[in-house]
Amino acid sequence: MKKSYIVFPGLLLMSLSLSSYAQKAEKAKSEVQTAASANADVHAKAAQFVASLNLTDTAKAARVTAVIETHMAAVHDWHNSHPYTLTPEGINPITGKVFSKLERELIVDSTIPNAVHDELMKGLRKDLTEEQVDQILDKYTIGKVAFTMNGYKSIIPDLTSTEETEILTNLKLAREQAVDYKDIKEVSIIFKIYKTKIEDYLNTHGRNWKVMYKTYVDKALAEKAAGKKEK
Repeated sequence: MKKSYIVFPGLLLMSLSLSSYAQKAEKAKSEVQTAASANADVHAKAAQFVASLNLTDTAKAARVTAVIETHMAAVHDWHNSHPYTLTPEGINPITGKVFSKLERELIVDSTIPNAVHDELMKGLRKDLTEEQVDQILDKYTIGKVAFTMNGYKSIIPDLTSTEETEILTNLKLAREQAVDYKDIKEVSIIFKIYKTKIEDYLNTHGRNWKVMYKTYVDKALAEKAAGKKEK
């Protein structure tokens, strides 16, 4: 004899409702855990930046850490709450190429309120010297100023003091602007913008950037080839 089962609509709806509730609860729990992890990462990084200054005043160190932590959290939250899709698809008016995902992301991230940056710089300068502020900004941008400056010195062995000052000024401007971007790829794009300005400056002040760069590359390749032959 076959058994027959009757499923009451109310019970079915209750079952579906409980399942939906459980899924939402699990999602909410996951989001809370992700946020907590992100906050912990931000705090750890801010503390690491400040530790590199070797400050002896613990109260000052705590204030600077809080300033950096607040800034990092604001940049992180802005990045995560503003997807690249907020930038319409289209072409770059300079290159004529279609905007990449990274470029669209950069455009959206660049709309972060100026107050976020201003509060960072004001907070840092309240407790730190300009040299110490530079050290913190270098931490944000993984030392790109010094690395890029050394690159220019290698490419232009007879770099003048005037040229060096101009290059360094632009690289520092790039560094300060770049701290408001979460993704290191975006940071690199900001530096590329200023590197283009630097190379334009060199071209309009008696240099030929393309020729100098080609000479540098050719020399490096020749030295590499010579090294292989010696082995």
